[in-house]
Parts: sequence; structure tokens; C-alpha cells
Amino acid sequence: MNTAPVPTVGIVVVAAGSGTRLGAGAPKAFVGIDGASILHHALRNVGQIAGAQIVIVAPEGREGEALAAARSAVPSGADLVAVVRGGPTRQQSVAAGLAALWPSVRSVLVHDAARALTPPAVFERVIEELGAGADAAIPVLPVVDTLKRVDGQHVIAAVDRAALAAAQTPQGFRRDVLDRAYAETMDEFTDDAALVAAAGGLVRVVAGDPSAFKITGPDDLARARSMLAQDSIPRVGIGTDVHAFGGDGNLWLAGVEWPGEPALSGHSDGDAVAHAVVDALLAAAGLGDIGTHFGTSHPEYAGAHADVFLARTRAILAEAGWRIGSVSVQFQSNRPRFSTRREEAQRVLSDALGGAPVSVTATTTDGLGFTGAGEGLSAFAVAVITR
Repeated sequence: MNTAPVPTVGIVVVAAGSGTRLGAGAPKAFVGIDGASILHHALRNVGQIAGAQIVIVAPEGREGEALAAARSAVPSGADLVAVVRGGPTRQQSVAAGLAALWPSVRSVLVHDAARALTPPAVFERVIEELGAGADAAIPVLPVVDTLKRVDGQHVIAAVDRAALAAAQTPQGFRRDVLDRAYAETMDEFTDDAALVAAAGGLVRVVAGDPSAFKITGPDDLARARSMLAQDSIPRVGIGTDVHAFGGDGNLWLAGVEWPGEPALSGHSDGDAVAHAVVDALLAAAGLGDIGTHFGTSHPEYAGAHADVFLARTRAILAEAGWRIGSVSVQFQSNRPRFSTRREEAQRVLSDALGGAPVSVTATTTDGLGFTGAGEGLSAFAVAVITR
């Protein structure tokens, strides 16, 4: 029996545009970049919003391709994906998507497939703002160019950019607010935030992201291809950690407890293996080190074990748009006898990192140094991440 919770968040992905300005000879969302369609790349990011229903609005005759893209990009959530046919206008296409949402959905995000590289963190910010009570929330970027009002070839006046922002998607709404606005309007609007504002809704803003640009013309397509080519190159980080024996209780190492073994001292549980992994992951992403996020200035992590550290590190990377590829770690110590619990430890660490493969090995130093003298333990980790 399927006991998965019903979705309360729905994401309508608008992919019904013709893409005339792109000049690629196909509807925009189905043009290829980096070996997959624009729609596939958009859905890959949308699919990282756990438990959300996804409704794709596709051009007539392209429904099958849209469903195939969804199954490829969001294999774990295929049962929460639906495809509907779009209308002659964007507003009619969005209305078709809204009609396909499950009754359980309370928050709706409307997203342009053409903004295919929008990081999942932008979706999360919009959802969080709706959860805080907003009628509507949209991501925006500040306007950085100097703006002028012109008439033909003549400048009429300067425009104060301080009060302006560039709107992006996903644009999020309470479902009842958006449904009511669509039911009442007789006009066409350039985006759903304008439609809701015209109906009296209050629209809040959250931080957008430069990666969420809209692929409209050939230059935008070239930019997207360039970004994907750069992002496909894995990044590698190295982490180390050292702890002395002498803590309280039993040893915690590689995410598991070792009854009868002397504990390592430290602000948390002294698990040098887990801490080296954290440092390697943060280093690969350029996001500081373990002291930045979990040091003594963070008392909430006092006594915390590997699962807490690694789950939070995984979330920090995800918020910055990184996915963990694999991790390898080796520790140096005379004890404990690790081989008997290697598979258990690797499973615990991998689970905490969302299933990313983790390998752990152990070695001694033939009696040399502080590890050889039994004074402490050192660990060295290498992590590989991708966008």
C-alpha cells in the first residue's frame, strides 16, 4: 500500500511556447542543450523539490516528449508528474496547468521551462515565503544598468532604478488566491504576479539568482550551453581532521558507536572521519570549512554525531546548487579494528549524504607519530561534487 503523503505544493512548468525568437525550428522547451532538452534541464531542478506535484504544460503533439523528459529527469517522482496541453496564450496554458493540480495542493509555483537553470534554492525561498503567510512571492534581481526613458532616438529622462527589480520564476501563490484571480480576470497579463496584484493580492519578493535567466534568443542558448559545460566538470575537495583520545563515553567513529573503545575528545563527538568528510565537501564547493558552519560558536552541535553533520552539509551544498558525487576517506589509528564494521559504517555515512557512495579505509603508521603512539586519530578525505 502506498503511504506517501499527498502533495501540498504544486509546480506548474510552462513549456508550451513556440520559441520563434530562438529560431531553432522547434518549440523552445524541446530544443537541446548539453545532450538534453531545455525542458529536461528545467525538470531536473524542479524535481529536487521533495514531494511536490509537477504539472507540465506542453504544446499540442508534444505531450509524449514532455512525459519522457519528466521520467528521465525526475525518475523518483514520476507518479507525481502530469502533462497537459497548453493553450494559445500563456495565461490559458497556466490555467490548464492549474486545473490539473490535486485537491491537496495549497501552494502553487508557476515556472517557465525557459528558465531551465534556476537553482532549487530559489524554489525553496519562494515556498518558505508562502509558508510564512504571503499571498504571493516572486524571485527578483536588482536592476544594475542605468536606465533611460526614450522617445525614438532621444533620451527623455533618467529612470530611478532603486525602485525597480527584474522578476524571475518560479512565482509562488496561495492556491486560493491564484484560482480566484484567474476566475475573475478578463485581461491578459505578462506574468502571474501582475495578474494577482491586479486582483488585490499582495506580492512579496525573495532573492532571485543570475542562473535563472530566461532562454529567449540564440545568445541565451549559447550562455546556457556554456554554463552547463562548466558545471559538468566535477570539483574535488580535500579534508583532514585530527582528534586526541580522552573524551567521555564510548568512541564514535565513521558514524557508528564502538562500545568499549576510548572516546575521542572534541566539541561534538570527535568523529574525525565524519569531520574530514565535511571539510572535503565544503572545500570542493568553496563554502568554507567545518569551523565556519559547526565550530564552537555553534553550541547546537555540541555532542552531535555524524548523521547531523553530514545531513546539514549535504543541505548546505544543495542550497548552493551542488550535488555530491562520491567520497573516499582514510583514517590512521591503531584502533578500533575497523574491517569488521566497514560496510555498516559506509552505509551510515552514505545514508546521511543522501545515498552518495562513501568508501572508508583504515591504516596504521607502524608505531610512528602520535597515531602510532595511540595518542589520537587522524583522517583524510577526498570528495567529488558536481552541479
